[in-house]
Amino acid sequence: MSFMQTQYNVGNFGSEHVRTAKDSEYRAFSHITQKLTNAGKSGDTRAMIEAAAANNELWTTLAADLAHPGNKLPPEVKAGLLSLAFFSIKQGRRILQGGSSPDALIDINVKIMKGLRGEGIS
Repeated sequence: MSFMQTQYNVGNFGSEHVRTAKDSEYRAFSHITQKLTNAGKSGDTRAMIEAAAANNELWTTLAADLAHPGNKLPPEVKAGLLSLAFFSIKQGRRILQGGSSPDALIDINVKIMKGLRGEGIS
């Protein structure tokens, strides 16, 4: 079980024996992306702060998992994901400071979710 799975087992769909690491990661991204979307639509400052903080925590967890010596992803994939992590965390801080929209974070998260599902990214 990866670090991501232990941090973000969102929901109770299926069992641990059926759910893959990708499924758990997808669900974590989906949950937080929905929080960002809902907060953006509602204009609720508190909800936006909570969603941006949760997104930063998710990307921080992902970055730690990528940096772990046991992570078997190819180096170029790790580098790309770490770059997205750093950007997302920086963008999340801008949101926490009240100076940015969640749209870029939502877009990145949706693309990650598509990648986890093996869908082409457009």
